[in-house]
Amino acid sequence: MVAAHIATPVTHKKNRRSLANKKGKVVESTIQTTNTDEDITLESLADERTTIADDAQGDDEVMIDVDLESAPIPSVAPLFPTLPPSSAKSTTLKSEIRRVSIPPHRMTPIKKDWIHIFSPLTEVLGLQVRMNMHRRCVEIRTSKHTKDVGALQKGADFIKAYALGFDVNDAIALLRLDDLYLDSFEIKDVKTLHGDHLSRAIGRIAGHDGKTKFTIENASRTRIVLADTKIHIMGSFQNIKVARDAIVSLILGSPPGKVYAGLRTVCSRMKQRAL
Repeated sequence: MVAAHIATPVTHKKNRRSLANKKGKVVESTIQTTNTDEDITLESLADERTTIADDAQGDDEVMIDVDLESAPIPSVAPLFPTLPPSSAKSTTLKSEIRRVSIPPHRMTPIKKDWIHIFSPLTEVLGLQVRMNMHRRCVEIRTSKHTKDVGALQKGADFIKAYALGFDVNDAIALLRLDDLYLDSFEIKDVKTLHGDHLSRAIGRIAGHDGKTKFTIENASRTRIVLADTKIHIMGSFQNIKVARDAIVSLILGSPPGKVYAGLRTVCSRMKQRAL
């Protein structure tokens, strides 16, 4: 009985070892299965990558192997010849009209110089012109004889220049040249002056017998009209800037001698650039 009682725990220990061995085998089997699953997933991802790379290479090969003769030719923009200025007449369905008002103090001079104003507008630009005494304005209109598209604007600038006080011969230059402009400003735009200070500023701009004004005109190759507190300049863009700077310096109080010296330096630079 004692031996039987002693032998039972041995068998129980053997059972524990067998259970432990069985559990170890189960764990190893699960580890092996997980490893095999990871291997399968990695292999499947590698296979997918290789298939994607093969497909991309296949697409590249397909794009490279395209026959150039069968490919569509890129379209080229058509070239149209330039239209002559005379063709602009056919595009206008009706004539255009422009009215330029004339101030009261220029009504008498325009009556005297009407022939010199009427002739270049009709002969050079081919416009129809009339003087409307009721409205006190000059009306110009395009016709079938109009040669240039911008003839109406040139005619309006010509009449406006004469209305501002420029001579007819100087205003005709606006019809013949394309780079001439008009610029107008007042003395109060530069500096607010009243009374004797304003009259002295106007006197500095005009000079004795108009000497200063003529000097600025000859140096800057412009034409200047001094109408009370308003100043009108006609010329090219660069020349208008030179004349305007000289007049502004005179308005601010600079003596004429200093302005003459500045004009000499500017004229010498302009001559060097021209050469």
